[in-house]
Amino acid sequence: MYTQIIDWYNSNLNYWTIALLMAIESSFIPFPSELVIPPAAYQAMQSGSDLNIALIVVAGSVGALVGAFINYYLAKFLGRPIIYKFADSRLGHFLLLDASKVQKAEDYFREHGAISTFVGRLITVIRQLISIPAGLAKMKLFPFTLYTFLGATIWNCVLAFLGYLAHGQKDLIEKYNSELAVALLAAGALFIGYMVYSALKPQKKKES
Repeated sequence: MYTQIIDWYNSNLNYWTIALLMAIESSFIPFPSELVIPPAAYQAMQSGSDLNIALIVVAGSVGALVGAFINYYLAKFLGRPIIYKFADSRLGHFLLLDASKVQKAEDYFREHGAISTFVGRLITVIRQLISIPAGLAKMKLFPFTLYTFLGATIWNCVLAFLGYLAHGQKDLIEKYNSELAVALLAAGALFIGYMVYSALKPQKKKES
């Protein structure tokens, strides 16, 4: 099925199809973003191409935001019992979901708070599911939208850069994707550490 989707995508590569597949990738339907952004960035490099790398990133981020909204609102209105029941259903397993994955995302959100919707977009597996605990927790829409869009944009910039470097070579993209996932996880941990430190450090008393 992936092969058919990829063939269709390559034959119909434009900003709309980029946004569509990134919306699917960002929802609970499993589809790797590594198969969407890098090939588009490679295509944008070709002479006579109508694509622009910056607009590819924007289209991918808008699509990712739409997919995140799907997860967010489903979780918000259906509630925890139904979400977990669906994850452990036959259809949920077909979509590569299970209760443990949802629980992992929810634990991550609970541990790191709202900022996890930003950092989580940079972490494999968590990226697709972090919107679910945000919906379950009824996170405010504005920070959810802002953090999700910023995180998705950073990730899409990385993928576009890899597409530029790798010239669409799947093996090379996957190699650097794994290394960058580790680097981004470390950067995310440092960022969270800084946020926690800033929140907890003693405030200096103003001199009277």
